[in-house]
Amino acid sequence: MTKTTTPSRAATAATILLSVLTTAIRAPLLARAGFADDEKFVTCGSAIKLTHVESGKKFLLQSEERQLQTGSGQQLVTAAEDNRTPKGLWQVREGHNAEDGMCETGVPIKCGSIVRLMHLETGTNLHTHAIRSPLSNQHEVSCFGEGGVGDSGDDWTVVCDGVTRNRALYWVRGAPIQLRSVATGRWLGASSSVQFSESNCGRGCPIMNHLEVFGRESNDSYSRWTVELGVHLHK
Repeated sequence: MTKTTTPSRAATAATILLSVLTTAIRAPLLARAGFADDEKFVTCGSAIKLTHVESGKKFLLQSEERQLQTGSGQQLVTAAEDNRTPKGLWQVREGHNAEDGMCETGVPIKCGSIVRLMHLETGTNLHTHAIRSPLSNQHEVSCFGEGGVGDSGDDWTVVCDGVTRNRALYWVRGAPIQLRSVATGRWLGASSSVQFSESNCGRGCPIMNHLEVFGRESNDSYSRWTVELGVHLHK
């Protein structure tokens, strides 16, 4: 089930990670004028970890160099309890069809923005399409592309949960948000009751106890995520 990382993929991932960390070191620690609470926002170029709310904020979105054994056969995406692994780092970038064009590193992401989430370890993008997910038969979520280059199936709209005074316009760290696929209209979701086990994944399953991640038709508690951990960049 495991696929060995090719030198070109590994080199690409290392280059991307080095770029993010270098930018983080160079970025000023103080908030820029006009954004007194800048450090509380999710910003363009940051490497974030998405925590799933319904599962008690124990499971984080992650991917690794393994392929789905059903459906598209693309790179696997799950939610796992290990918050220390770099497998859960995703770089926030502008979407392929973003109306605002290129986003500037360190600038807060507005609610309603179209973004891509690039998996730092492999250089692939969080992706979905109308193929059935392996456990719940919803839409499959995978990672796709190379070096951050993919297609419109990688585009997600940031939908902010509720209205908070002076912050309704921006994606706030620690506040629940949802990600809606531009291509399918489905919501990025998971459920604490839809988990990989020996019975549905086989003996020695490498993703034992991970949650299935899927594209959900309903906008509900299963599709809420927060960002608290990561490498956060500021202007």
